[in-house]
This record gives sequence, structure tokens and C-alpha cells, in this order.
Amino acid sequence: MTAQIISIVVLALIFVLATTRSTNMGALAFAGAFLVGTLAGGLDAKAIFTKFPGDIFVVLVGVTYLFALARANGTTDWLVSAAVRAVGGRIALIPWVMFVVTGVLTSIGAVSPAAVAIVAPIALGFAARYGINPLLMGALVVHGAQAGGFSPISVYGSIVNGLVERNNLPGSPLFLFLASLGVNLAIAVVLFLVLGGRKLARNAEVAPEEDDEESPKLDAPKIATLGGLVALVVGTLVFDLDVGLTALTLAAVLSLVWPASSRQAVGEITWPTVLLICGVLTYVAVLQAMGTIDFVGNAVTGVGVPVLAALLLCYIGGIVSAFASSVGLMGALIPLAVPFLALGTVGPIGMIAAVAISATVVDVSPFSTNGALVLANAKDVDRDRFFTQLLVYGGIVVAVAPLVVWLLFVVPNFG
Repeated sequence: MTAQIISIVVLALIFVLATTRSTNMGALAFAGAFLVGTLAGGLDAKAIFTKFPGDIFVVLVGVTYLFALARANGTTDWLVSAAVRAVGGRIALIPWVMFVVTGVLTSIGAVSPAAVAIVAPIALGFAARYGINPLLMGALVVHGAQAGGFSPISVYGSIVNGLVERNNLPGSPLFLFLASLGVNLAIAVVLFLVLGGRKLARNAEVAPEEDDEESPKLDAPKIATLGGLVALVVGTLVFDLDVGLTALTLAAVLSLVWPASSRQAVGEITWPTVLLICGVLTYVAVLQAMGTIDFVGNAVTGVGVPVLAALLLCYIGGIVSAFASSVGLMGALIPLAVPFLALGTVGPIGMIAAVAISATVVDVSPFSTNGALVLANAKDVDRDRFFTQLLVYGGIVVAVAPLVVWLLFVVPNFG
């Protein structure tokens, strides 16, 4: 068995063990990078350390720290409450409020499961109170998270765009963002029409507004945090500042002024996600050094018809991601597609968007973190029946979404 085959088998084993044993995939990936790199790849520890993605590490810590501060000082609660008030409490619009709020949270730096963990309890509480289909509400929360998940300053967007730049591929952060936003918005519209949204709109019922004492109030920490989020967007998009370093700087300033919320926020940085992503990317970098990426890329091109090979990669992303980490899978799939894209027969911009969307749109599966959060927070439902509904819907998305995004973004040969 060649070193390349061994490294692929270990990668598959990492995904299986992480899924079945509830072990952090990043920790397993670091172990795999060490064992495979030294025993099969002929790399020493120093060579493996050079593969650590320091830039991605700073992005993950910076944006999740800033977002954790926003959560700790109540800024995210204020945003949700303000959004509900903005639509006058109209029940038919509340699912869309949750879609937008979750999308805004991920687009400004929240990791998708963190945003869903914040919004899902509120959204599903509304669903139980006002007779909204919980599948509709839960699915709109998840698709909202993915709609904003590939903005240029988001965690997912930063990772994918960083991989594209590192592998010297043509990229378009705006195209990636708008593609994911469009696909998830289209799915949300269909769900709203199919799962009772029209009935809600006809009833035109209005939810009673919160008492002034209950609704979150704007204070100095919240105003400063909102200003920091705006500064992050302007600084990175207008002045081309580094996302991670800018977010860390803003978080450091906020923590100096309000140290109490800072102490709480440090513990809420998504360290398991940081470990997962950095571990997987380190392992993939070891695969690149061993020639495994070129080996797999040549195997994919051996399918003979490039556009069908692209469809195969989209389905691999969708199927595996329904049971494993979406972001960890993206970290592996995009580099695996590099030799295939280098042939120039498939547009890389459209292909990267198709793979990224295929690997994230399926997060409604009850086996994924987002789907599990929706299941756990559902109120007044038959949990077994609701699990089955999520499973069936997740299966439909896995079967249909990769084909649709392939038709939309790969077949027209964008890039």
C-alpha cells in the first residue's frame, strides 16, 4: 500500500471515528498528521509544524471572540428583539426574522452552530406559542445561518477564500457569498410556501409585544459592540484589513473597557471548532506535502467527463457532511479538487461555490450539529416524529441540492 493510499484511508478513518465516537475531528487529524507524516511521509516534526494554518487560527479566534463578547454583553439578544419589533410582531414574518437574524450573525463572524444555538431556542419557542410549523421555523434558522455563512468576513467564507488563495486558484468572495445566500433563500421561500407560511400570512395574526422592562435596552457596551461589528465590516471590505487581526483588535479594545464581559467571553470562544478546523487543515497540508492531493486529483480527472467528476465531488461533500463536520469537510474537499481544477476544463469559481454549498446546505440533517440543535430545542412536539421529519427533509436536501448547485454553478463554467 502506497503512502498516498495510507493517508487517504487514515483521513476516512478520522471522519468515521469523529462521527461515531463523538471525538473532536481536529484532535484526531493532528494525531493523523503526526503519525502519517512521520511514518509514511518521511516528514519530521518541524516540517509538520510549518503546515499549521496560523492565518486561519487568528481568523477563528478573532471573530469568535468578538462575537462571544456580543453575546456576553447582550448585543445579540438586543438584535433579535429589535428585529421582532421591526416587523410589528407579525407572526407570518417571524420565521423570516429568525432567518435574517441568524444570517446576520454568521455573516459578521459567528460560527454557524453558535448562531443556531442562540436563535433556535427563541425561534422554536415562538413556533410552539403561535402554532408555526416547527420544521419550517427550524429549517429557516439553519438555512439563514448558511445564507450568511460565506460572507467575506465570516468564518466559513474566510476559510474557503483562504484555501482558494493558498492554492493559487481564481476566486470571487462576493460570488461565493451571493451564491450561498441565493440558494438558501430560494430553499427558504419554498419551505415557507409548502410548510404553512401562506396560512400564517392569511391569518395576519400579531404577537403581543414585550413589556419595556423585558426587552433588552441599548447601553454603552452594546452600542460599542455594534460599532465594532460595523468597523469590522468596513475595515475588511473597504480597507482590505485582515479579518482575524481586525476582529482581535476590536475585541481587545472592548475587553479593556468592559473586562467583566471579557472574562466570560474568553470561555465562549469556540475552541472545539478552532481545534477541528486547524487540525483538519494541518492534516490536509501534510497530504499535499506527500503528493496525496495530486494523486486524488488525477483519480477524479480519470472519470473522463470533467463536469460529471465535479458532480461526484458535490455529492461526496453533501453526503459526508450530513453526518460529519461541514467546515472540516470543506477543508479537505477543496484542496482535493485543486489538481482537477488546474486542468481548466471546469470553472473554479463556480466549482468552489458548488462544493462549499453542497457541504453546508445539508446541515438540516438531525445528525449534523445544526439539525441536532433544532431537534433539541423543539417545544411541544413528538420528538420521534420531529426527528423523522428532519431526517426526511435532510435526505431530500442531500439528494437534490448537490445536483441543483452543480447545474447552477458548474455547468455554466463560472470562473
